[in-house]
Order: sequence, then C-alpha cells, then structure tokens
Amino acid sequence: MYKYLMFLGLIVLGCAEIKPSANMTADRKMQIADDFFQKEKYHKAVPFYSDLVFERNSIFTAEAQIKLANCYFSQNKFMEARFEYDELMRLFPDSEYAEYAQFQVGVCYFNEAQTAQYTQEETKMSIAIFDSFFEKFAYSEYTKDAIDYIRKCQYRLLKKKYHNGYIYFKLFDYSSALMYFDEIIELGNNDNLDKMSRYYKILISHKREEDVTQMTNSFLGKYPKSKEAGKIIKNIK
Repeated sequence: MYKYLMFLGLIVLGCAEIKPSANMTADRKMQIADDFFQKEKYHKAVPFYSDLVFERNSIFTAEAQIKLANCYFSQNKFMEARFEYDELMRLFPDSEYAEYAQFQVGVCYFNEAQTAQYTQEETKMSIAIFDSFFEKFAYSEYTKDAIDYIRKCQYRLLKKKYHNGYIYFKLFDYSSALMYFDEIIELGNNDNLDKMSRYYKILISHKREEDVTQMTNSFLGKYPKSKEAGKIIKNIK
C-alpha cells in the first residue's frame, strides 16, 4: 500500500505544472522555457521567458525577449507579439535580434489587417515598417521576404479600392465608383481586379447610354474567355 501511495505521489508531482520561482536560476528557467518552446507548448514557455525578461540584468534577457515574442506569434497573438518585438528593439537596439524583430513587426501588422470591407490601417503600417526596415538593414537576409509582403500589402490596398468602387456602384453613385475603378485600370495589370473594374466601367457607361464599343473590344481582347465577356455582350445586345 505504501509503495502504491508513493507511486501515486510521483505521478502527481510529475503532472504538476512547473512554474518559475524566485530560487530558480536563470539558466534553469531558460532551459525549461526552451524545452516547452521546442515541444510547441508556447503558453507554458511564456511565464519563464517573461520572468527572464523582467529580470533585465540576466545574460538571457535579450534572447528571452525575442523568444517571448515568438511564443505569442506562434499562437497567432499578433498584437502581443508585436509589442514584445517592439520592446526588443527599444531595449536592445544593437542586439543581434533587432533586425529580425523589426521584420516580424511588419509581418504582425500584415496578419492583423482585416478583409477589404474594413479600413486597411494595419496594411499601411506594415508597408511603413518594411520601408523603414529597408533603410536600416539594406542587405538583410529578410529583404526578399519583406518585398513579397509589400507586394501583398499593395494588392490588399487595391482590393480595398475595388471594394469601395463596387459599393458606390451598388449605391448608384457611378462617378465615385469610376474614380476607384479607373485607378485600378490605369495600373494595366492582368488580374481579377483589373477585369472586374473594366467590367463595371462598361456597365456604368452603358447605363449612361455612352458608346462602349472601344471599351468592350478592349475587354474582349484581354479577357475573351471570361464569363464577364459573355455578360457584356448579352447586356449590350
């Protein structure tokens, strides 16, 4: 019976949640946190990294700061992650992690942005962060990825313009709708946003009883097999 109770006691101790304590050394905290992180138990790693960050005088402080941010990022808690990356750059501007931290701030803003129905302030902030990143770290290993994110941000802003144009079209405010559609068309891209902007511009011009022959020919030449091409021909007839 005694052995059985001892066995149960060991199981309970083994299952008990490990927490950072005042008498625990910094390297021990780091070891436990890293172990949790590697096992993708990010929520369990957070208290240990946080403890090391609050100590400030530990040799692990900067490393714990960046790993704390990574824990939040890995849990898709982008606002919390962004705060911790910003803290790394504020407290350790010359750290080996500063370059990565600023790149990650841009990524966090990108991930925080919502769909085209909403304002795109986070998308704009993401572009601003990456622009600043290029100025500080001209030859970074993250440059290519940063450029890719900027392209995605720019396309997201285009989707916002198209959405605005579409809303004005539905409200019969054709002048405002054309303002947004024309901005997209002028870019000369060959994608869905260009196609749909041209499509609605033809519909608006047709409703206004304007000559749409040139616009229609241009559309049919660029997107001949699209379903919108068939709709245009049908509507004009």
